[in-house]
Amino acid sequence: MTDTFFKALKTLYNDMDKTWDKIAAGYNFICNGCKDNCCTSLFFHHTYIEKDYLCHGFNKLDQDQKKTILTRADIYVKKTFSENLKTKALKIICPANENGQCLLYSFRPMICRLHGLPHELCKPGAEPIKGPGCDAGLFDEKSYIKFDRTPFYKQMAQIEMKFRQDFNKTDKIKETIAQMLI
Repeated sequence: MTDTFFKALKTLYNDMDKTWDKIAAGYNFICNGCKDNCCTSLFFHHTYIEKDYLCHGFNKLDQDQKKTILTRADIYVKKTFSENLKTKALKIICPANENGQCLLYSFRPMICRLHGLPHELCKPGAEPIKGPGCDAGLFDEKSYIKFDRTPFYKQMAQIEMKFRQDFNKTDKIKETIAQMLI
């Protein structure tokens, strides 16, 4: 049953990747990693479908890779979330990152895919909320190329809503990749 949802998610991810690549090319931007890259940013993910898809990818890895990632994930969670539950954004590398490469790249969540470029999010009846993009892109020195994330968020919400209904997921989710994998 998850195959239908995974297919819809893969299609959405493909659209995101193509759009990101097109906008990045317009800026002559190539992400080579930097201090503000997606792999060291504290991101919380809010969809069960992405968690299930990430775990699906994780389960395809060999046992040694899984063990390494889980060890890193445990360390990440312990360093990021202290006993008093205060979250610390420490710029710790994602546990799925191995020598600068994501071992779960094809299965990475939406925010990992969309990070880095200047963008906007349009809420009904409000001015667009704009994000500046990463520092490495030097986007302040360039003309803005419209990158509206809104359609991607709407499509993700539709997939997630149906997934939650079909799998009786009623609780909210707010987890890092490390938390999703543990």
